[in-house]
Amino acid sequence: MSEIIFEVTQDEIDGGYVAVALGPSIATEGETLEELRQMVRDAVQCHYGDGAAGAMPRVIRLHFVHDEVLAV
Repeated sequence: MSEIIFEVTQDEIDGGYVAVALGPSIATEGETLEELRQMVRDAVQCHYGDGAAGAMPRVIRLHFVHDEVLAV
């Protein structure tokens, strides 16, 4: 695997961001985008460094999901 994709949402209740990998069982969170980026890197390195099946991905893609609600 050369790329891993995380779906990122903003936590509307507590603030901050939550990232969940599409595929491998990896999830993390951060208060700011910079903190989230570092937490995602750490989580991926920890997951694959612990002998998980497959090679360490070379690219981490963050896919931001943003919902917008409009009044009718």
